Amino acid sequence: MHRREFLSATGSLVAMSAVDGWGLITRPAGIRAVAFDGFAIFDATAVVPTADSLVPGRWRELLTAWRSRHFEYQWLRTLGGKYADFQRTADDSLGVAAKAIGLELSAATRERLVLAQADLRPWNDTIAAVRELRASGLRLALLSNMTERMLTDGLQRAGLADSFEHVLSTDRVRAAKPAREAYAMGESAFGLRRDEIAFVAFAGWDVAGATWFGYPTAWMNRGNAAPEQLGTTPRITASELSPIVRWLTSNR
Repeated sequence: MHRREFLSATGSLVAMSAVDGWGLITRPAGIRAVAFDGFAIFDATAVVPTADSLVPGRWRELLTAWRSRHFEYQWLRTLGGKYADFQRTADDSLGVAAKAIGLELSAATRERLVLAQADLRPWNDTIAAVRELRASGLRLALLSNMTERMLTDGLQRAGLADSFEHVLSTDRVRAAKPAREAYAMGESAFGLRRDEIAFVAFAGWDVAGATWFGYPTAWMNRGNAAPEQLGTTPRITASELSPIVRWLTSNR
């Protein structure tokens, strides 16, 4: 059960719904567009088979350390005014993460792992969910720390390139989420108020960042991770996309 183990171990990924005082899911009011984090659409566990083949027996430990250090590098570079794109920080953080757990990776192994995590594939429920949202009249975008090429290639593989009006990489503003400049790309691209744009996050910290910015948020919590204690609550939390789709389309 590699996929489930990885989602739980990284903590990046609740099967329960956020509810209001009457026990009903809080419905969005006037949502006209939806921005998705890349990992809410694309399978974060796709790198697992490659990692398992290259570092058998230690793939989980390596991927957990790598994912954590990767996010740290993105945030530190943004805070320090030394932004680098997703792939550059992936490579830098992989080398450090491996050494931290006592692994020595060859340059060829590092390259294979970095390329594998960039080979984006949709989650099993992605295509049907995206088509339902588009059929409802909602406008869609990706808003991600990943590179634009990673995102556009992933959409092409999934056959969803025509479904997304905007592909917004933080490379455009040279500030990784949760920087406000990153979330502001959605507001600018759609030409809508932030309360008209729902944001679907994959990680708990991304829920917090988008909520702080002012987006109504949904948490695509596939790994049943504990909520972050950052003073924010998503409008809805689910372990698959269908409840989020129902929430988004309920007022259409």
